[in-house]
Amino acid sequence: MCGINGIFVYGSQAVEPCEQECLKVRDAMTSRGPDDRGFFHDPDRRVLLGHRRLEIIDLSAQGAQPMASADGNLVITFNGEIYNYQELRAELIDDGVRFASTSDTEVLLHLYRHQAETMVHRLEGMFAFAIWDRQRSTLFLTRDPHGIKPLYYADDGSCFRFASSVQALLAGGGISREPDPLGIVGFLAWGSVPEPGTLFRQVRSLPAGSTLRVTPGRVEEPQRYWSLASVYQEAVVVPEREELNLRVRDALRESVARHLVADVPVGLFLSAGVDSGALLGLASEVHPEPLRTVTLAFEEFRGRPEDEAPLAKQVAQHYGAQHTTVTLSAREARDAFDVFLEAMDQPTVDGLNVYFVSRAVRQAGLKAALSGVGGDELFGGYSTFRAFKRLRRVSWLAQVPGLLRLAGALGPARRQAKLRYASSALARPASTYHLLRCLFTPIEIRSLIRPEIWQAAGGAEKLTRTVEDAWQPAPANNWACTSVAEQSVYMRHQLLRDADWASMSHSLEVRTPLVDRRLTNSLGALLAATGGGESKEPLASSPQPPLPQKILTRPKTGFGLPLQTWVGEDCRAGRIPNLPSWLADTKQQALVSRLAEGTARGRVHWSRIWALKVLGHLLPESW
Repeated sequence: MCGINGIFVYGSQAVEPCEQECLKVRDAMTSRGPDDRGFFHDPDRRVLLGHRRLEIIDLSAQGAQPMASADGNLVITFNGEIYNYQELRAELIDDGVRFASTSDTEVLLHLYRHQAETMVHRLEGMFAFAIWDRQRSTLFLTRDPHGIKPLYYADDGSCFRFASSVQALLAGGGISREPDPLGIVGFLAWGSVPEPGTLFRQVRSLPAGSTLRVTPGRVEEPQRYWSLASVYQEAVVVPEREELNLRVRDALRESVARHLVADVPVGLFLSAGVDSGALLGLASEVHPEPLRTVTLAFEEFRGRPEDEAPLAKQVAQHYGAQHTTVTLSAREARDAFDVFLEAMDQPTVDGLNVYFVSRAVRQAGLKAALSGVGGDELFGGYSTFRAFKRLRRVSWLAQVPGLLRLAGALGPARRQAKLRYASSALARPASTYHLLRCLFTPIEIRSLIRPEIWQAAGGAEKLTRTVEDAWQPAPANNWACTSVAEQSVYMRHQLLRDADWASMSHSLEVRTPLVDRRLTNSLGALLAATGGGESKEPLASSPQPPLPQKILTRPKTGFGLPLQTWVGEDCRAGRIPNLPSWLADTKQQALVSRLAEGTARGRVHWSRIWALKVLGHLLPESW
């Protein structure tokens, strides 16, 4: 796991790339790669590549990057892990390739030489990398199918820049900080910025499962090489429960085994939920040594149903893990808020949980850890799966004049905005999903920002485009639609993105066995065909011995923090977000103050005022 960056001056009239800028971007990502740093300057003085290294596979100097081929014609800077690299390496050796290292990075170089851009179809893992092909004067970039690893770029018409981090790109000084209205509105709508956008107009995200080529005089459009929706378009026959469970177990066991490949110890984030418990059980079957597990506990939850620590400890003992519980106090959390915001790459209403548990795991001496993210999206563990199906069944209510607006007026105060929004949201499947996942409704967003920002963003019709794009081609049924949306929108843009930057701020690599192309190809359509009838039972029954019964009967709480308490205390102390004047006028800032007052009294969900705090922190007062 690393930080990568580079500059390619592809325009005929452009000046040479700035070495100092490239080094600034690289070293702004030091936490992503504290073990080593590297730099490449092409002899033709048109390409610069940078790299920060976190040593996980091949800890020797031979694994250093940027890595060049023996003839110097290919150079790669790579972030991630290729879990099937040993299999690919063996094939290449059979074809006569000689290796100088045992790293997965060198496998990528040789694979590109043999298969060019089609190599991406052979890769299993999480990755973002760039290869400079000197003979073809081509910079080739790609990103893993699910978008686990980030890759951002900026193109000014003659110079192409890229990096693993938005903030690092900005730190180089060569990119404008002009905000993107669509990125701002997208964040307020979803709680994260949908790709390919970012908070800044000039910076784009390479979409998950895509490649990009830059050649002299031209930056090509990204090309998608894998589609999640295509997996869920398939119609399959559902086997008997015993066979279904066996197929799920085999696929999961294989994925966990692949994700444990490393030259350093790999730990595990352990909660009291099915996802991480099942991963631990499966890992204990395929890993020769006891895994080290870490659970995050909170003083505010002690003795309450939300306290996961006691049950997580039982699960760890059940599977023979070496377990650590780290308890966090409200004061510790509050003291870390500012540091957390400084580390944040793109705006999000999530990430604090991963940030704190990653810090605990790193302090325990680990450099890599498994996470159960993706289980709810793949197996239908969220309430959105049931709610989306029900709302699509009653979509006709949108045609009854005034009915849902009346419901909004009569409903609970905390839900009135969503109930009023339902009158228009039920008209289309994409807006129905947004109704279930939205942070602010379109009407609320318009009241929070200046009209010109709303208009520049394109209005309400742009808010659901990310869902509509994800559903191309159309998934097989409502359950499949929900799974694709949860994986493509909520998981990719929020959970995976937050897991990356929050863990890397502590120099920790997070691996996600439940977010894996081979696993999705094996189980996605199959689970969708069940219509959610089995829910997470196949996952829960996959380890041997099975999970303790208490895990299976425990009500779902999620990997949460007592943020309603913490953020409420912040508001009571008068720490109210200040939005830049170009975004919100005095009237709109007064609305922010009322939201803070409601949060302090427990009437407004913490995520709303927290989102505005994040936005105020990341956006410039002027540009």
